[in-house]
Amino acid sequence: MVKETGYYDLLGVKPNATPDELKKAYRKLALKYHPDKNPNEGEKFKAISQAYEVLSDPDKRSIYDEGGEAAIKKGGADTGDFRNPMDFFEKFFGGGFTSGRRRERRGKDVVHQMSVQLEELYNGATRKLALQKNVICDKCEGRGGRKGAIEKCMQCNGAGLESRIQQIGPGLVQHIEQVCRKCAGSGEMISEKDRCKQCNGRKTVRERKVLEVHIEKGMRDGQKIVFSGEGDHEPDSQPGDIIILLDEKEHQTFVHAGTDLMMKMPIQLVEALCGFSRVIKTLDDRDLVITSPPGEVIKHEMTKCIMDEGMPLYKNPLEKGRLIIQFEVIFPESIPVSIIPALEQCLPPRPEVTIPIDAEQVTLSEFDPKQRRDQHHHRMAYEEDDRYEDGPRVQQCSSS
Repeated sequence: MVKETGYYDLLGVKPNATPDELKKAYRKLALKYHPDKNPNEGEKFKAISQAYEVLSDPDKRSIYDEGGEAAIKKGGADTGDFRNPMDFFEKFFGGGFTSGRRRERRGKDVVHQMSVQLEELYNGATRKLALQKNVICDKCEGRGGRKGAIEKCMQCNGAGLESRIQQIGPGLVQHIEQVCRKCAGSGEMISEKDRCKQCNGRKTVRERKVLEVHIEKGMRDGQKIVFSGEGDHEPDSQPGDIIILLDEKEHQTFVHAGTDLMMKMPIQLVEALCGFSRVIKTLDDRDLVITSPPGEVIKHEMTKCIMDEGMPLYKNPLEKGRLIIQFEVIFPESIPVSIIPALEQCLPPRPEVTIPIDAEQVTLSEFDPKQRRDQHHHRMAYEEDDRYEDGPRVQQCSSS
C-alpha cells in the first residue's frame, strides 16, 4: 500500500508499475506535453518530469510510497530538489534532442501589448490583430537568388563577422569583432544580376498576417497569449513565437483584484442610518439589488461583499470570486439648528464632559496643510529682517 498516488496518477500508471512501464508512460507524456508542442503546458510538463524523476529512483520511490510528496520535499537535497525538467528530458532521450528531433536555430519571439477592457476579461472576447512579419520567399525558396549563385563572402570568409585590431595604449591592443559590412552578417554574397527579384536577395519577404486573439474569461492583466511559430521566419531556423501581453485598462467602477472585484459606493448619511436599496450593474449587464435594512447602521469605509459575483476563475469560469463593496458615507455640510432637538432624541446621548474652571476657550478653524508651511516661511523672513536691522547686510572685504 502507498500513502498517496499523485505521482502515479500524473504518469497514468498503477502504484505497482514496473520500471519499464514507468519509462514508457513518461516517454509518451513528455513528448505530448513538451513546450515545443504545447507552449501553454509548461507546468504539466514540469510535473510529469518531477513525478518520473522520483518514481524512477528506487530510494526516492520508497520514500514517496511511505510518506507521499511531503516526505519527498522534506528530504532535502537528496530527495526533494528536482532538476530542470528540460535537462532531465534531454538526458532521458540521449541529449541534444527536442521532441525526438535535433535542436534547430530558433528566431526571436515578438511581443505585442494589447489593451483590453475589464469587460473583456470578465466575459471573454475575440480580437483580431493585424501585423507584418517576415516569411521565406517562395520564389527563391529562401536562397536569395538562383541555384548555384551564392558565394562565400571573401571579406569574412563566410563567418559573418570580421575582426579588427585597435590600439588602446602603448603596447596594448584590443581585438574587436563586428558584423561583416560587406555581407551584413550572412557570410554569403550574391551578385546583383543573380539576386531574386522578389526578395532582392534578402531571402525573406514581408507578409500581412491577421491573428485571432481569444481572450478567455478570467484572464488577468499581464497574462500572455502565445502563438507558437508565428514569429518572423529566417532561413535555416525555426520561427519564433508571437506573444500577446494583455494590458488591462482602468475601469470607472470596478477594480480587478485577483479573482475579486472591488468597488466604492457613496451613500448619504440618511441611508447609512435608516437603510437603503441600491442597484449594481454587473460587467455582463445584469442588475444586482443590495439592501441595508432599517436599524442596521453602515459605518464610513465599512466593507461588505457579495459571494460569487466577482471575476470568473480562469479555466473554470462557472466559479467566481467576490464582489467587495466599500461604503463611503456622505455627511451633510450643515444641519438646521431647529431640527437638532429632534435629532438628539433619535441619536445616542452626548458623553458628559467636565470642563476645568481655568480652561481656555479656543476656536476651531478649517485645516489647511499649507498654512503651517506659509507661517514658517513668514517667520523666517521676519527673523532675517531682525538679524540685519542694526547692521549692514553686505559684508565688505578689506585688502591688506
